[in-house]
Amino acid sequence: MDDFMLRAAGAGLAVALVAGPLGSFIVWRRMAYFGDTLAHSSLLGVALGLLFNVGLNLAVLGVCVTAALLLAALQQQRHLASDTILGILAHSALALGLVAVAFVEGLRVDLTGYLFGDILAISDRDLWWIFGGGALALLGVIALWRPLLCMTIDEELARVEGVPVNWVGVGHMLLVAVVVAVAMKIIGILLITALMIIPAAAARRLVKSPEQMALLASLIGGGAVIGGLAASLQWDTPAGPSIVVVAALTFVVVQLVPHRRVPAGR
Repeated sequence: MDDFMLRAAGAGLAVALVAGPLGSFIVWRRMAYFGDTLAHSSLLGVALGLLFNVGLNLAVLGVCVTAALLLAALQQQRHLASDTILGILAHSALALGLVAVAFVEGLRVDLTGYLFGDILAISDRDLWWIFGGGALALLGVIALWRPLLCMTIDEELARVEGVPVNWVGVGHMLLVAVVVAVAMKIIGILLITALMIIPAAAARRLVKSPEQMALLASLIGGGAVIGGLAASLQWDTPAGPSIVVVAALTFVVVQLVPHRRVPAGR
Protein backbone atom coordinates (compact mmCIF):
# COMPACT_ATOMS: atom_id res chain seq x y z
CA MET A 1 0.00 0.00 0.00
CA ASP A 2 1.27 3.50 -0.81
CA ASP A 3 2.54 5.69 2.02
CA PHE A 4 -0.16 8.31 1.53
CA MET A 5 -2.86 5.66 2.00
CA LEU A 6 -1.21 4.41 5.19
CA ARG A 7 -1.06 7.98 6.54
CA ALA A 8 -4.69 8.55 5.59
CA ALA A 9 -5.81 5.32 7.27
CA GLY A 10 -3.77 6.05 10.42
CA ALA A 11 -5.12 9.58 10.71
CA GLY A 12 -8.70 8.53 10.06
CA LEU A 13 -8.60 5.69 12.60
CA ALA A 14 -7.09 8.01 15.22
CA VAL A 15 -9.91 10.51 14.76
CA ALA A 16 -12.56 7.76 14.74
CA LEU A 17 -11.19 6.38 18.02
CA VAL A 18 -11.79 9.61 19.92
CA ALA A 19 -14.84 10.73 17.92
CA GLY A 20 -16.76 7.64 19.10
CA PRO A 21 -17.06 8.50 22.81
CA LEU A 22 -17.30 12.24 22.20
CA GLY A 23 -19.98 11.70 19.57
CA SER A 24 -21.90 9.48 21.98
CA PHE A 25 -22.14 12.33 24.47
CA ILE A 26 -23.16 14.70 21.67
CA VAL A 27 -26.00 12.32 20.76
CA TRP A 28 -27.09 11.77 24.36
CA ARG A 29 -27.01 15.50 25.18
CA ARG A 30 -28.59 16.54 21.84
CA MET A 31 -25.66 18.81 20.96
CA ALA A 32 -25.38 18.07 17.23
CA TYR A 33 -25.77 21.74 16.33
CA PHE A 34 -22.99 22.60 18.78
CA GLY A 35 -20.58 20.45 16.78
CA ASP A 36 -21.65 22.18 13.59
CA THR A 37 -21.03 25.58 15.17
CA LEU A 38 -17.47 24.68 16.09
CA ALA A 39 -16.89 23.18 12.66
CA HIS A 40 -18.08 26.37 10.96
CA SER A 41 -15.85 28.40 13.25
CA SER A 42 -12.82 26.46 12.10
CA LEU A 43 -12.96 28.18 8.69
CA LEU A 44 -12.37 31.47 10.49
CA GLY A 45 -9.29 29.85 12.03
CA VAL A 46 -8.03 28.89 8.57
CA ALA A 47 -8.53 32.47 7.35
CA LEU A 48 -6.79 34.02 10.37
CA GLY A 49 -3.91 31.58 10.03
CA LEU A 50 -3.41 32.57 6.39
CA LEU A 51 -3.80 36.30 7.11
CA PHE A 52 -1.31 36.41 9.98
CA ASN A 53 0.98 33.66 8.71
CA VAL A 54 0.30 31.40 11.69
CA GLY A 55 0.25 27.61 11.54
CA LEU A 56 -3.23 26.63 10.34
CA ASN A 57 -3.59 23.82 12.87
CA LEU A 58 -2.82 26.16 15.78
CA ALA A 59 -5.05 28.91 14.36
CA VAL A 60 -8.00 26.52 13.94
CA LEU A 61 -7.47 25.10 17.43
CA GLY A 62 -7.35 28.60 18.91
CA VAL A 63 -10.56 29.70 17.18
CA CYS A 64 -12.42 26.48 18.07
CA VAL A 65 -11.42 26.71 21.73
CA THR A 66 -12.40 30.40 21.81
CA ALA A 67 -15.76 29.59 20.22
CA ALA A 68 -16.37 26.78 22.75
CA LEU A 69 -15.62 29.11 25.67
CA LEU A 70 -17.82 31.84 24.16
CA LEU A 71 -20.68 29.38 23.74
CA ALA A 72 -20.31 28.18 27.31
CA ALA A 73 -20.46 31.77 28.57
CA LEU A 74 -23.44 32.76 26.42
CA GLN A 75 -25.42 29.68 27.47
CA GLN A 76 -25.45 31.02 31.03
CA GLN A 77 -27.67 33.95 30.02
CA ARG A 78 -31.46 33.62 29.90
CA HIS A 79 -32.41 36.04 27.12
CA LEU A 80 -31.83 33.79 24.11
CA ALA A 81 -32.38 30.06 23.63
CA SER A 82 -29.32 27.87 23.11
CA ASP A 83 -30.26 26.94 19.54
CA THR A 84 -30.60 30.63 18.68
CA ILE A 85 -27.14 31.38 20.09
CA LEU A 86 -25.66 28.44 18.19
CA GLY A 87 -27.31 29.58 14.97
CA ILE A 88 -25.98 33.12 15.34
CA LEU A 89 -22.44 31.98 16.12
CA ALA A 90 -22.31 29.23 13.48
CA HIS A 91 -23.34 31.40 10.56
CA SER A 92 -21.50 34.50 11.76
CA ALA A 93 -18.24 32.56 12.14
CA LEU A 94 -18.65 30.91 8.72
CA ALA A 95 -19.38 34.27 7.06
CA LEU A 96 -16.46 35.93 8.85
CA GLY A 97 -14.18 33.14 7.68
CA LEU A 98 -15.27 33.51 4.05
CA VAL A 99 -14.85 37.31 4.20
CA ALA A 100 -11.45 37.02 5.87
CA VAL A 101 -10.25 34.59 3.19
CA ALA A 102 -11.01 37.27 0.58
CA PHE A 103 -8.41 39.53 2.25
CA VAL A 104 -5.62 37.00 1.80
CA GLU A 105 -3.63 38.63 -0.98
CA GLY A 106 -1.42 36.78 -3.42
CA LEU A 107 -2.65 33.40 -2.29
CA ARG A 108 -5.07 31.17 -4.09
CA VAL A 109 -7.04 29.37 -1.40
CA ASP A 110 -8.60 26.00 -2.17
CA LEU A 111 -11.72 26.24 -0.04
CA THR A 112 -12.98 22.88 -1.25
CA GLY A 113 -10.11 21.17 0.52
CA TYR A 114 -11.02 22.83 3.81
CA LEU A 115 -14.78 22.39 3.42
CA PHE A 116 -14.72 18.69 2.46
CA GLY A 117 -11.28 17.59 3.67
CA ASP A 118 -8.29 16.10 1.89
CA ILE A 119 -7.29 13.04 3.87
CA LEU A 120 -5.06 11.74 1.08
CA ALA A 121 -2.85 14.85 1.36
CA ILE A 122 -1.96 14.33 5.03
CA SER A 123 1.76 14.74 5.70
CA ASP A 124 3.91 13.18 8.42
CA ARG A 125 3.70 16.47 10.34
CA ASP A 126 -0.12 16.45 10.12
CA LEU A 127 -0.10 12.88 11.36
CA TRP A 128 1.80 13.79 14.52
CA TRP A 129 -0.57 16.71 15.08
CA ILE A 130 -3.59 14.41 14.75
CA PHE A 131 -2.09 11.72 17.01
CA GLY A 132 -1.14 14.31 19.65
CA GLY A 133 -4.48 16.10 19.61
CA GLY A 134 -6.40 12.83 19.51
CA ALA A 135 -4.47 11.41 22.47
CA LEU A 136 -5.08 14.60 24.45
CA ALA A 137 -8.82 14.47 23.70
CA LEU A 138 -9.00 10.76 24.55
CA LEU A 139 -7.32 11.31 27.91
CA GLY A 140 -9.76 14.14 28.56
CA VAL A 141 -12.74 11.89 27.77
CA ILE A 142 -11.43 9.22 30.15
CA ALA A 143 -10.94 11.80 32.91
CA LEU A 144 -14.42 13.32 32.45
CA TRP A 145 -16.29 10.10 31.67
CA ARG A 146 -17.95 9.51 35.03
CA PRO A 147 -19.03 13.11 35.88
CA LEU A 148 -20.07 13.76 32.27
CA LEU A 149 -22.16 10.59 32.25
CA CYS A 150 -23.80 11.56 35.57
CA MET A 151 -24.83 15.01 34.32
CA THR A 152 -26.02 13.52 31.03
CA ILE A 153 -28.40 11.14 32.84
CA ASP A 154 -29.71 13.71 35.33
CA GLU A 155 -28.10 17.15 35.62
CA GLU A 156 -29.88 18.15 38.81
CA LEU A 157 -28.98 14.89 40.55
CA ALA A 158 -25.38 15.34 39.43
CA ARG A 159 -25.34 18.80 41.07
CA VAL A 160 -26.68 17.33 44.32
CA GLU A 161 -23.91 14.71 44.26
CA GLY A 162 -21.29 17.43 43.92
CA VAL A 163 -20.47 17.19 40.23
CA PRO A 164 -19.23 20.60 38.98
CA VAL A 165 -21.74 20.55 36.14
CA ASN A 166 -20.74 23.85 34.51
CA TRP A 167 -17.03 23.04 34.44
CA VAL A 168 -17.60 19.50 33.20
CA GLY A 169 -19.82 20.90 30.42
CA VAL A 170 -17.09 23.36 29.44
CA GLY A 171 -14.56 20.52 29.46
CA HIS A 172 -16.73 18.51 27.07
CA MET A 173 -17.02 21.51 24.73
CA LEU A 174 -13.25 22.00 24.74
CA LEU A 175 -12.66 18.33 23.91
CA VAL A 176 -15.05 18.58 20.96
CA ALA A 177 -13.18 21.73 19.87
CA VAL A 178 -9.87 19.84 19.90
CA VAL A 179 -11.31 16.98 17.82
CA VAL A 180 -12.83 19.41 15.31
CA ALA A 181 -9.46 21.15 14.97
CA VAL A 182 -7.45 17.97 14.40
CA ALA A 183 -10.08 16.36 12.13
CA MET A 184 -10.63 19.33 9.82
CA LYS A 185 -8.04 18.19 7.28
CA ILE A 186 -9.40 14.64 7.23
CA ILE A 187 -13.11 15.03 6.75
CA GLY A 188 -13.53 18.76 6.15
CA ILE A 189 -15.34 21.57 7.94
CA LEU A 190 -18.79 20.66 6.64
CA LEU A 191 -18.53 16.93 7.42
CA ILE A 192 -16.65 16.77 10.73
CA THR A 193 -19.81 16.60 12.81
CA ALA A 194 -21.10 13.71 10.70
CA LEU A 195 -18.13 11.52 11.68
CA MET A 196 -18.92 12.14 15.35
CA ILE A 197 -22.71 11.80 15.19
CA ILE A 198 -23.52 9.09 12.63
CA PRO A 199 -21.38 6.26 14.12
CA ALA A 200 -22.67 7.08 17.62
CA ALA A 201 -26.29 7.14 16.42
CA ALA A 202 -25.79 3.80 14.66
CA ALA A 203 -24.14 2.23 17.70
CA ARG A 204 -26.93 3.34 20.02
CA ARG A 205 -29.32 0.79 18.57
CA LEU A 206 -27.04 -2.18 19.22
CA VAL A 207 -25.70 -1.78 22.75
CA LYS A 208 -26.73 -2.20 26.39
CA SER A 209 -24.45 0.30 28.15
CA PRO A 210 -22.82 3.70 27.55
CA GLU A 211 -19.36 2.13 27.51
CA GLN A 212 -20.42 -0.35 24.81
CA MET A 213 -21.90 2.48 22.77
CA ALA A 214 -18.70 4.56 22.94
CA LEU A 215 -16.57 1.58 21.91
CA LEU A 216 -18.89 0.49 19.11
CA ALA A 217 -19.14 4.06 17.81
CA SER A 218 -15.34 4.14 17.50
CA LEU A 219 -15.36 0.80 15.68
CA ILE A 220 -18.09 1.93 13.28
CA GLY A 221 -16.21 5.19 12.66
CA GLY A 222 -13.01 3.24 11.98
CA GLY A 223 -14.86 0.93 9.61
CA ALA A 224 -16.30 3.95 7.80
CA VAL A 225 -12.78 5.40 7.41
CA ILE A 226 -11.40 2.19 5.90
CA GLY A 227 -14.50 1.65 3.76
CA GLY A 228 -14.51 5.24 2.55
CA LEU A 229 -10.83 5.12 1.63
CA ALA A 230 -11.32 1.83 -0.22
CA ALA A 231 -14.29 3.29 -2.13
CA SER A 232 -12.28 6.40 -2.97
CA LEU A 233 -9.42 4.26 -4.26
CA GLN A 234 -11.72 1.98 -6.25
CA TRP A 235 -14.05 4.56 -7.83
CA ASP A 236 -11.96 7.76 -7.61
CA THR A 237 -14.51 9.49 -5.39
CA PRO A 238 -13.64 12.26 -2.87
CA ALA A 239 -12.30 10.54 0.25
CA GLY A 240 -13.91 12.65 2.99
CA PRO A 241 -17.47 12.49 1.65
CA SER A 242 -16.97 8.78 0.85
CA ILE A 243 -16.19 8.13 4.53
CA VAL A 244 -19.41 9.88 5.57
CA VAL A 245 -21.42 7.94 2.95
CA VAL A 246 -20.13 4.62 4.33
CA ALA A 247 -21.03 5.75 7.86
CA ALA A 248 -24.50 6.76 6.67
CA LEU A 249 -25.03 3.41 4.93
CA THR A 250 -23.99 1.64 8.12
CA PHE A 251 -26.56 3.68 10.03
CA VAL A 252 -29.28 2.69 7.55
CA VAL A 253 -28.38 -1.01 7.79
CA VAL A 254 -28.36 -0.85 11.59
CA GLN A 255 -31.92 0.47 11.57
CA LEU A 256 -33.00 -2.96 10.32
CA VAL A 257 -31.75 -4.53 13.56
CA PRO A 258 -34.28 -4.71 16.45
CA HIS A 259 -33.73 -1.98 19.02
CA ARG A 260 -32.21 -3.35 22.24
CA ARG A 261 -31.93 -0.54 24.77
CA VAL A 262 -31.36 3.21 25.12
CA PRO A 263 -28.09 3.48 27.12
CA ALA A 264 -28.25 7.07 28.38
CA GLY A 265 -30.20 10.26 27.88
CA ARG A 266 -32.96 10.39 25.29
